[in-house]
Amino acid sequence: MKLNAIGVTSSNMSKTISFYSLLGFNFPELKPNDQHIEAVLPEGQIRLMIDSNKLIKEMLGEDPKPGNTSVFALEYPSPTEVDAITAKVAEAGFVVVKQPWDAFWGQRYAIVSDPDGHKVDLYAGL
Repeated sequence: MKLNAIGVTSSNMSKTISFYSLLGFNFPELKPNDQHIEAVLPEGQIRLMIDSNKLIKEMLGEDPKPGNTSVFALEYPSPTEVDAITAKVAEAGFVVVKQPWDAFWGQRYAIVSDPDGHKVDLYAGL
């Protein structure tokens, strides 16, 4: 078994792509009818997939809804970068769930939320 991809759902694909771009992801051009897009990452990395709420509702038969915990965590090279990314997220009008703090387990940590409420942890070693 291999963990291959992480997926989030979106009610506004462009806005969701803007959010994840602030975190450092790059995406191909979103075409008008695209209901699925994946970040462009180096070979072997876990893929980030964004699916429209409409597509997921068609597949599941119900509206998707995010949980109340983080969907994944992103490691950055330094605590300063965690602080800078968190500030960019806030400046762009997205939600910062928890401002950066020095966690007792030895990491600089922050929690942000994408436009649909999917929470993402940001961290770096201290």
